[in-house]
Amino acid sequence: MIRVTRRYRFSASHRLHCDRFSEARNYELYGKCNNPFGHGHDYVLDVTLSGPVDAASGQAVRISALDRLVRHCIVDDFEQRNLNEDVGEFSRAVPTSENIISAIESRLKKGWRSEFPSEWPRLERIRLQETRKNRFELRS
Repeated sequence: MIRVTRRYRFSASHRLHCDRFSEARNYELYGKCNNPFGHGHDYVLDVTLSGPVDAASGQAVRISALDRLVRHCIVDDFEQRNLNEDVGEFSRAVPTSENIISAIESRLKKGWRSEFPSEWPRLERIRLQETRKNRFELRS
């Protein structure tokens, strides 16, 4: 089994704020990330797939198919957007990196069979880097 990881980048803004909490509780939970005007990040997204090497092509993953899927399902909708206002999943959920990575997984899985109709490759891991100090990982 071969693992292939591909890296993508997108820039987006968000505000960490939960309407169910008081202003004081929001500030306690989210600190400066609760700024009413929001703030932005240059996110780094790593998507890892695994599968056997195809004897004919010599590849475990068709990179062009993965690029198309990530661009269509993630980058086109997240790039240069205010996640709170422009991305449907965050109309009700706080766009924390934990929620962002979960939304990314859901979107990839929805579009998966259109690009990868066979059993292989499989989505194995998603890693989202928000800042130099903050990285989040989800294993499928």
